[in-house]
Amino acid sequence: MNRVSSSIKGLDELLDGGLPEKHSVLLSGTCGTGKTIFGLQFLLASKSPCVFVTFEDEMDDLRDTAKTFGWEMKSLEASNKVRLLRYDPFRLADILEVIENNIREIGATRVVLDSVSALGMYMKDAPELRRTLLQIVRVMKKNSCTTIITSEVPSGSQAFSRFGVEEFVTDGVIVLGNTLVDGEFKRTLHISKMRNVNHSRKLHIYNITENGFVVTPKILM
Repeated sequence: MNRVSSSIKGLDELLDGGLPEKHSVLLSGTCGTGKTIFGLQFLLASKSPCVFVTFEDEMDDLRDTAKTFGWEMKSLEASNKVRLLRYDPFRLADILEVIENNIREIGATRVVLDSVSALGMYMKDAPELRRTLLQIVRVMKKNSCTTIITSEVPSGSQAFSRFGVEEFVTDGVIVLGNTLVDGEFKRTLHISKMRNVNHSRKLHIYNITENGFVVTPKILM
């Protein structure tokens, strides 16, 4: 199985060498755990052609966030290394065609969709969301893309996703959270699932530094 680096310092070691190529991975977590930063780092630190699809954030806000960590998105966009797309969840009919066209135009191998929670708000029910996600995953695999799909979960929830279907259609699940340790909240990462990978099953500490995500050697369990 071919692997690609996650571009997250310390994470590839937990994945036995990196993310499996062409896998779609759900990145879930509560508000403020850094899902968007993780997605930007996965794309921009790799220097591979990539597409970032946002259903909520303004594009200039994403560019400013990237610049905070030293990733100059505008120059990458100008050289056709990055496509940044903002899409209205109301207009889902042609979204897959738009994403696929952009992937092919720049030869993208990495994609981030941020976030599926916004999509789900406009779906009639969970089965419809599941069908849509299955279509997205198939398109990503067909175009040989390794993909991160983010999902926000309510604070205090033990679920892996907001709607309870996202984890079943993706190849992997990485959960970000805040865990109370000795009276202080620590940022923690847990790899719940990664198909065909002998991954860590432990709870790991991570930090968000001036250079982005860093998974530390320290574990909680």
